Amino acid sequence: MILAQVVVVPEDVNELFDWPPLFDGVNRVVLLMWLAALLAFLFLWLPYRRPKIVPGKLQVISEAMVDFVRNGIGRDIIGPESHRYEWLLLPMFFWILFMNLFEITPGINFPPTARMAAPALLAALVWVVFFAIGIRRHGLGYLYHTLVPPGVPKALLPLVILIEFITVFFVRPISLAVRLFANMLAGHIMLTVFFLTTAAYFTLGPELLVWPIPFAFSLVLVGFEAFVAILQAFIFTLLTAVYIDSSIHVEH
Repeated sequence: MILAQVVVVPEDVNELFDWPPLFDGVNRVVLLMWLAALLAFLFLWLPYRRPKIVPGKLQVISEAMVDFVRNGIGRDIIGPESHRYEWLLLPMFFWILFMNLFEITPGINFPPTARMAAPALLAALVWVVFFAIGIRRHGLGYLYHTLVPPGVPKALLPLVILIEFITVFFVRPISLAVRLFANMLAGHIMLTVFFLTTAAYFTLGPELLVWPIPFAFSLVLVGFEAFVAILQAFIFTLLTAVYIDSSIHVEH
């Protein structure tokens, strides 16, 4: 069947959520994470290995996207010091982007970010980075400025400190991870439902006039999910820059 060659159609719907290890505890999700890391590395390395005065298509695309992350996210949010944190922002953006785009890649059709492990790992890394930056820049004063907003009545300080502590050090990383995970999982499920519906109707009889309807919706969703993949990589990197900035400029 033509559709089976383009779309990975699982025999058991549980394959969408339960991927057994292929070898030594490594399953397809881990392999896709490694593949995304390799693609991100090649995307950032190949165009600059031998840069040309008249750049090729890959160099133009890479330079434009790097400039977008470097200036549109890092410098606009963090300011002149943003170059110190490009080691995190650039690889993070492209790794998330490639993982997200696997959702609409024929033969793969699955984003590793639809598993909580990848978003949780990234969120934990962001948490460590912005906390370490705050302590390094301001010492223990970082905790005071973060947890004690100016102008709060003394009677409310215990409650406010508790709320700020939970918000900054727990809600931030959890919401960062869940936002990416939930968006990519929802998109993965929607695409799967529409493509499986198309395949089911096509299997019943290609002459049926019903199967083009879910197939048309599937194509629309593919375009929409491509946009979501880019948007979620942007949002995650943007919020990372915001949290780093909040650790640098605690007085604001």
